[in-house]
Amino acid sequence: MHADVIAQAKAWLAEDPDTQTREELAELIDAKDVAELAERFSGTLQFGTAGLRGELGAGPMRMNRSVVIRAAAGLAAYLKKNGHTDGVVVIGYDARHKSADFARDTAAVMTGAGLRAAVLPRPLPTPVLAFAIRHLGAVAGVEVTASHNPPRDNGYKVYLGDGSQIVPPADAEIAAEIDAIPSLTTVFRPTTGWETLDDAVLDAYLARTDAVLAPDSPRTARTVYTAMHGVGKETLLAAFARAGFPRPALVAEQADPDPDFPTVAFPNPEEPGAMDLAFAKARETNPDLIIANDPDADRLAVAVKDDGDWRMLRGDEVGALLATHLVARGARGTFAESIVSSSLLGRIAEKANLPYEETLTGFKWIARVEGLRYGYEEALGYCVDPDGVRDKDGVTAALLITELASTLKEEGRTLLDLLDDIAVEHGLHATDQLAVRVEDLSVIAAAMRRLREQPPTHLAGLPITRSEDLTRGTDKLPPTDGLRYTLDGARVIVRPSGTEPKLKCYLEVVVPVAAHAGLPAARAKATDLLATIKRDLSTAAGI
Repeated sequence: MHADVIAQAKAWLAEDPDTQTREELAELIDAKDVAELAERFSGTLQFGTAGLRGELGAGPMRMNRSVVIRAAAGLAAYLKKNGHTDGVVVIGYDARHKSADFARDTAAVMTGAGLRAAVLPRPLPTPVLAFAIRHLGAVAGVEVTASHNPPRDNGYKVYLGDGSQIVPPADAEIAAEIDAIPSLTTVFRPTTGWETLDDAVLDAYLARTDAVLAPDSPRTARTVYTAMHGVGKETLLAAFARAGFPRPALVAEQADPDPDFPTVAFPNPEEPGAMDLAFAKARETNPDLIIANDPDADRLAVAVKDDGDWRMLRGDEVGALLATHLVARGARGTFAESIVSSSLLGRIAEKANLPYEETLTGFKWIARVEGLRYGYEEALGYCVDPDGVRDKDGVTAALLITELASTLKEEGRTLLDLLDDIAVEHGLHATDQLAVRVEDLSVIAAAMRRLREQPPTHLAGLPITRSEDLTRGTDKLPPTDGLRYTLDGARVIVRPSGTEPKLKCYLEVVVPVAAHAGLPAARAKATDLLATIKRDLSTAAGI
């Protein structure tokens, strides 16, 4: 084993085009750090429906230029095999460590394979790349980003020509092409030949953002905005200026791209503490709402003043607000969401006589819904302009929620007032999440196995009326690793995260409310139920 792993590492080193990872690997070989080498050479980063995502570093189990060049060559081979012999592949990237290098390597590989490559002019939001694919008539797109992962990570997201992310079987077919590459020496990488796009694509995207707003809507709501050390600021400010909203007050410490994300433990608005600086800015400036993007600006977080201080709205609350706003504006078409999002969207769509679809988790599925008009996912992802961007878009969603806040402001009301109205009309839908981050992935497998072998019969005293193992698929959903429990007035879904080492449990309770006066009691009941379900589920899963 010892000699094997050293030999593997030396063979990898001989091909590695990156001085930094070469030095890192050479040091590990010299130090004969067999344990570390064995971990890095225990397999290869798996190319799946999220593309690639992992920690930066040397070796096949890390994100690095060698892994990216192989991935790009596999994608190029897949595209050519599927008849796209001279199409355009458009490439975007964020401001993380190595993102620009990975984008340039991808452009070189595509050019070397006889395809045409076009790279966005600088680090830009992921939705701009998703827009550019359709706008330029590209056969595929690549976004180099690890979204809201920790600073040490990077990733590689692949879209096909319809502008939405890959789904099976394309992922497995691309993975097979990657595996078939014998060595990096067989991958031709010219040093020139691709196009670096100018701002025309970004201008076209910004022109399109106007389409999400009603032509004569009020634009008065004042905002505080954080880009979370990511790439959202310039694009969002330009979109807000075009729309005629007051310029957002920026959280200066987080406004500009910084791949080390110095002010946050995790650059994800959902993580505890990530919004603290935005709350502090709001206490100074007293805006109507806080808006936040994650680092690649495809997600949107919204916070409001509640009982004298600021709190984040849940993704499901924002999802319902945007849906209600679109219905009020006369939107037609299908409303869609993932199975882990609140069932409230289905009720809103039903009452408005609109088609409604439920999909597997991830925008790669939501974006494919036929006739999609609006799609959302509880993890702060909203698609409000599917004809422009067939993916979640934190910039257009920010425009739409600020338009709604402006409309309510003119009536002397707030987003919270509208949430109260929605609860009285459709029942109080309260959601929560139990997320367990693990060092050892076997903990997740053990919890899933335990729930399958000894399924709970009650949670919070409520009988489970239906128990579904989603690996078998349903009449509407393809198979996925997950469990769904239906209770009287509640629902629970348990699944391993597709992008992080986490077990995620999504909880929802529905409490009927006859009038506004009954809301405080309904909220107290819902909070109590959610806490008890969380405790009982934790026990049942052994986590």
